[in-house]
Amino acid sequence: MNKRKNNFYVITGGPGVGKTTLIDALKSKGYSTVAEDARSIIKQQILRKGDALPWKNKDLYALLLLNASIKSYHAISNKNDNIYFFDRGIVDTICYAEMINFKIPTETLQNAKTHKYNSTVFILPPWAQIYTTDDERKQSWEEALYTFEIMKKTYFDNGYNVIEVPIGAVDLRVDFILKHI
Repeated sequence: MNKRKNNFYVITGGPGVGKTTLIDALKSKGYSTVAEDARSIIKQQILRKGDALPWKNKDLYALLLLNASIKSYHAISNKNDNIYFFDRGIVDTICYAEMINFKIPTETLQNAKTHKYNSTVFILPPWAQIYTTDDERKQSWEEALYTFEIMKKTYFDNGYNVIEVPIGAVDLRVDFILKHI
């Protein structure tokens, strides 16, 4: 079993809450970051005219996402002891699978659960003023609210301390996170 990577911090939340903007701001301050896998999978599937999409074949999408999340974790797990901020984590995929009633194969789920991040996870709450949809984000506002609640519970149920990052300017959010690590 892998030990907890205390230098790996997850920033999570529902869709359209400013995660990527926050990750980009941390990167601009010199921190190492890991991009979200979901958007790249969606873009690839759209380009290939594939159906592993959250609005088509949700099960296949969840499996691709879980494998990509594990691969992203492994890609940096032995690099160094720098602080890394992840735009979502493996637990996000587990949460998504539960939301769509997809049963992740037992062996895959056990493998996923051995890849642990810092016990502190930062979650961004829904923020109506910045929420938008696009070609890769098609969830309604109601789905965004539901995702936030389920995501928070799933991280908690998996042994993480979930800290809610206040709504506000990106610099204030960066400062909040840096004070809590």
